[in-house]
Amino acid sequence: MRKFKGWLYLLPAILFLALFLVYPLIDVLVYSFEENYNFASQSFSGYGLFNFAYVLRDVYFLQALKNTFIIVIITVPVSTGVALLISLALNSVGKLKELFQTIFFLPYVTNTLAVGLVFMILFKKTPYSDGMVNMLIKAFGGSAVDFIEGPYWAKLFVMCFYTIWIVLPFKILILTSALASVNPDYYKAARVDGASRFRIFTRITLPMISPMIFYLVITGFIGAFKAYSDEVAIFGTNLNSAGMNTIVGYVYDMLYGDSGGYPSYASAASLILFAIVFTITAINLIISKKKVAL
Repeated sequence: MRKFKGWLYLLPAILFLALFLVYPLIDVLVYSFEENYNFASQSFSGYGLFNFAYVLRDVYFLQALKNTFIIVIITVPVSTGVALLISLALNSVGKLKELFQTIFFLPYVTNTLAVGLVFMILFKKTPYSDGMVNMLIKAFGGSAVDFIEGPYWAKLFVMCFYTIWIVLPFKILILTSALASVNPDYYKAARVDGASRFRIFTRITLPMISPMIFYLVITGFIGAFKAYSDEVAIFGTNLNSAGMNTIVGYVYDMLYGDSGGYPSYASAASLILFAIVFTITAINLIISKKKVAL
């Protein structure tokens, strides 16, 4: 009877998950194998791997895949490293520690689209102004660069810089909490033994907060692979023409964009993204079991 009551309590959550999680996943899986799907007539010619082959040959998907991987490879380690340095600095601050923590956390509670528009204004070159960033570049003797509509490397720099800026507050919050949880007796014992600051950091601090670091790395990889709204905030909705589309943006375009009405291609791209994220997450978890201090 008790088990029956327990399942009754879980029934609303089970129904909710089945309706909004399990059913869409099954639907995506079915769509991805339906060949020559016609959105208007809701018909298809058969089942096969044509949708995956088409997506993997599509130049727009390959560009989106390239952009996504570059963003992931650059932003995840850089943001985690910078957040760790800032957290260590905050941990050594005395009375104003809470104030600085609040200042660093403010971007996290700010709308990402609003922050993106600010970045666009700072970097965008217009007929009337070169933008604040270009003004600084000129002040140091450089030449103005169109970061929003100019060369690919400039747009990629803005995108990575913006992504790092957006994710820093959360990582700083997690790492400062992790640093505060380290037993101070370990540091006292190390100082008595005459250990240097670097040795204390590598032998005590880093191993003790390693679970949080790997947590941030894994969630960072997943979040970076799902990037889309950040790019829209800076480069607009037509990311293909800007050359800054991502895998999630490609999926959206296949569903609702100018080339929309192709749920089979969108589903195939979604499953490819799932396979990539699942593989990288599994590798990170395997490494964390060997490297993370428990």
